Amino acid sequence: MASSSSPIETSSGSSLNAATSSNVVGMNDLLIVGPGVLGRIIAKMWQQEFPGSKILGQTMSTDHHSELAELGVVPFLKGSPLSDKVPYVIFCAPPSHTEDYPGDVRIAASNWNGEGSFLFTSSTAPYDKYDNDWCYEDSPVVSLGRSPRTDVLLKAENVALEAGGCVLRLAGLYKEDRGAHTYWLAKGIVDARPDHILNLIHYEDAASLSIAIMKKRLRSRIFVGCDNHPLSRQEVMDCGNRCGKFNKKFEAFIGTDGPLGKKMNNSKTREEIGWEPKYPSFPAFLGLED
Repeated sequence: MASSSSPIETSSGSSLNAATSSNVVGMNDLLIVGPGVLGRIIAKMWQQEFPGSKILGQTMSTDHHSELAELGVVPFLKGSPLSDKVPYVIFCAPPSHTEDYPGDVRIAASNWNGEGSFLFTSSTAPYDKYDNDWCYEDSPVVSLGRSPRTDVLLKAENVALEAGGCVLRLAGLYKEDRGAHTYWLAKGIVDARPDHILNLIHYEDAASLSIAIMKKRLRSRIFVGCDNHPLSRQEVMDCGNRCGKFNKKFEAFIGTDGPLGKKMNNSKTREEIGWEPKYPSFPAFLGLED
């Protein structure tokens, strides 16, 4: 949504300014900051949920603008000013490609008109639990200053919450060809301890939960996205070896030290939002019995 004097031209040949001028901003229009794998699934589901709504996608480069346009997303570059705010904003961009992650979240929040919902997708990493025990939405998080990785997430979360947005702390995202299992499968032998507990959620389930939260139009709340079926690293790769979907076998985890994990439970999120995952566990997704 650029100024009227210099509309942004997208790869689809349409003007971002024209597509989002104040007289055509719809009540269900959505801005996706970081329309990658998760953001694109959200876009498809949003189109099904709200036919005719406009979806904008803010990107770091023009590399995938044509693909986004084919999905019905109006792409524009980070840093391009928007002339009109939108009722729904979801921030899906990772912290790895920016020097000021909280600042990016603040800019995204400034493009929200305060009517629908603003959602920041975070991670379960900040929870202060490293003994493979259970962890919940309201469990303690690590203190600021302990770790640069958690600091950047917690600071970004605080920006979202202070703006009235909600935070969704997601467990490890996966689909058949993407996730920790594919990385470990490619390596074959991994120097990590096999008993470390992982928490997972399928990309489609993360997308459906994100949309369900946004539809509730809540303010300044923290939710968790996971399948409530934590597994050890070894169990994850045993499932991969058994399912027959991959053309190679994982060999072994050979590590003996390092921190343990946590067992995430999001029953409170499920009850309040009225949501259940399509894939209740990683084994179920692979067609294996739990």
